[in-house]
Amino acid sequence: MLVVDCHGHFTTEPPQLAEFRRRQLAALEGSGSAPQLPEISDEELVDCIGRNQLRVMDERGIDMVLFSPRASGMGHHVPDAESGAVWTRLSNDLVHRVSTLFPERFAPVAQLPQTPSGDLGPSVGELRRCVEQLGFVGFNLNPDPSGGYWSGRPVTDSSWFPLYEAMEELDVPAMIHVSASCNPNFHALGAHYLNADTTVFMQLLEGDLFGRFPGVRFVIPHGGGAVPYHWGRYKGLAARFGLPPIESHLMGNVYFDTCVYHRPGVALLMEVAGPANVLFGSEMLGAVRGVNPETGSGWDDTRRYVDSLGLPEDARRAVYEENVRRVYPRLDRLLRDQGR
Repeated sequence: MLVVDCHGHFTTEPPQLAEFRRRQLAALEGSGSAPQLPEISDEELVDCIGRNQLRVMDERGIDMVLFSPRASGMGHHVPDAESGAVWTRLSNDLVHRVSTLFPERFAPVAQLPQTPSGDLGPSVGELRRCVEQLGFVGFNLNPDPSGGYWSGRPVTDSSWFPLYEAMEELDVPAMIHVSASCNPNFHALGAHYLNADTTVFMQLLEGDLFGRFPGVRFVIPHGGGAVPYHWGRYKGLAARFGLPPIESHLMGNVYFDTCVYHRPGVALLMEVAGPANVLFGSEMLGAVRGVNPETGSGWDDTRRYVDSLGLPEDARRAVYEENVRRVYPRLDRLLRDQGR
């Protein structure tokens, strides 16, 4: 059995990347000229990955991580589309280089050049480039490019349909993932991320997106936000609105990860959603770092919590490997090509 982590970000990038972004944003504000793309050597990438993600993966027995750019750095609230396209391409190309340097440990997942305007033309183009030319297996989709003000349309709105058409054609799923919060009412890690996860599920419940796009698949991270812990509320709302049960209405296309940083939460997630709809994820070296004094291990060591549940072997295999291969078919093909 492989252990595949569906939720990893490049949070240990070389410092040249952050400096490029700082200068790029400064130029947009009129306090400098557009910077040159930074030079980052393979040796630098090997060093920052080896000392961080790869070390922790080996310590925790994680075979592969689905790896995307830093979520909080996607910067979709910045309205300038041209700079967003440059920043996105640079970020995705670095993730691709990491997956090329460590092809059996990292599979690339893309960010998109979204902006508050909602124009998805550049996003569809970048998705095609990443999947068709670079072998990416999925991408992150921001349902709120405004950064916490929710100025756009719900994910069920027809304005999103060009992206869903590309998803079905390319057979790639999306992880729902917002970026930085610009709204001081919503802390990015403690509120904005979880708000978005919960909000998107409710949008999907109210609509019929999967009736129109049956091949679209979403992974809602961070344990599904509030959803599994208020399951009765959503089942009751579906009944109140005269909708089919959420199990048949949504759960053939919606999955949750295990980025819940205590055992009771993971246990409830598994009981409510069921092993068939849960993908192992840790967001390792992400939002919640450091050691949990109660366990002596990292807060984000979610494998410890899953292993402690005593799941039957078929359920463990589903959560750790089979579900992610099913939801991300291009990952499955990549692993098969590697003889795994």
